[in-house]
Amino acid sequence: MLASLAEGDTHVKGFLQGEDCLATLHAFEQMGVQMDYQHNGEIIIHGVGRDGLQAPSQVLDCGNSGTSMRLLTGLLAGQGIETTLVGDGSLMKRPMRRVCDPVNSMGANIETAASGVPPVIIHSVPTLKAIRYPLPVASAQVKSAVLLAGLFAEGVTEVIEPKATRDHTERMLQSFDYPIEIAEHAAGSSISVQGGHVLKGTQINVPADISSAAFFIVAACIAPEGEITLHNVGMNPTRTGVLDILKAMNASIEIHNESMQGGEPTASITVKSSQLRGIDVPPECVPSAIDEFPVLCVAAACAQGITRVTQAEELRVKESDRIALVAQGLTTLGVKVQEYPDGLTIEGGTMGGGMIHSGHDHRIAMAFTMASLRAKETIIIDDCANVATSFPGFVEMARAVGLSILVDD
Repeated sequence: MLASLAEGDTHVKGFLQGEDCLATLHAFEQMGVQMDYQHNGEIIIHGVGRDGLQAPSQVLDCGNSGTSMRLLTGLLAGQGIETTLVGDGSLMKRPMRRVCDPVNSMGANIETAASGVPPVIIHSVPTLKAIRYPLPVASAQVKSAVLLAGLFAEGVTEVIEPKATRDHTERMLQSFDYPIEIAEHAAGSSISVQGGHVLKGTQINVPADISSAAFFIVAACIAPEGEITLHNVGMNPTRTGVLDILKAMNASIEIHNESMQGGEPTASITVKSSQLRGIDVPPECVPSAIDEFPVLCVAAACAQGITRVTQAEELRVKESDRIALVAQGLTTLGVKVQEYPDGLTIEGGTMGGGMIHSGHDHRIAMAFTMASLRAKETIIIDDCANVATSFPGFVEMARAVGLSILVDD
């Protein structure tokens, strides 16, 4: 997104050929941005400048990517072009007012369906005005959308967050040489951008994704004789809650070969089979592990004792209602689960087999795939096509480390 609006070219190495990322690329190609795809997987993005996007001739399809839709809503609000954002059946049910309302308060003209779900229709406006916006809930997507709108607003846009959320947008803006101010205070932190500055093309090396790594980290923990080392994993402190939670559960995790790539910390992670124990998950860890909770709940089902997750109501509005689907799936496997509006309680024990309904959610499907390492019977997971949205090659990699998987197309 930032490379498309930059002056000059941006070279991206380590680009994930997942459907979410490809949907974003295709959206910008529809708006006149040229992409060169290299044989080694590198992508060269030829920036058109901050005001160079062209109105697309058709709707922009974000596929299954809520990140794409919400960030594009902020970024396109001040572009002066008419655009409509749509997605697949799952994305078309997800709430968008949490982004549209603050951006509209900046002077944008954005519409949704009556219930606040897509399509997101962005109308042309002459200008945006900066705002000071305290986040009502900790959300990196909402924060990023407001900051991206702020790039095109008059004045300084400030976002106040009560809890630290993923800061990839802030780091990436700095990589593109865009001035940004970050301040810590008693109520949380504030991030400020002034509209009107220029993004400059750069070199981006994308580290391995810790959300994808989490499935294999948990696999090594719960497998009877598991051990695995994952290299060059992104260790952004706003994303490592999954490691903090697993360590609190007595997981054997070693961090080594630490380095920095493009402003993002990376490291190798070695994980060994562990006797996990149930814990009360600290609420402060929830935002930095929000996408990893499906597989963390599988880990909890293999732990001794009870694990409690609270203040995680954000899981209700992901690609699916992940609290409900995790509770339903674990119950199917014979695990004792109690569901709450903002979380659940899981009593560790043995797991059987059964049919798991993924709800067309890639992380639910991959999490219950890892449960097969401890299940006493076969697990069948339906509706798994969306695994490719975030993790193409997941099945092949899982087989390579010893899982027994059959795929029925």
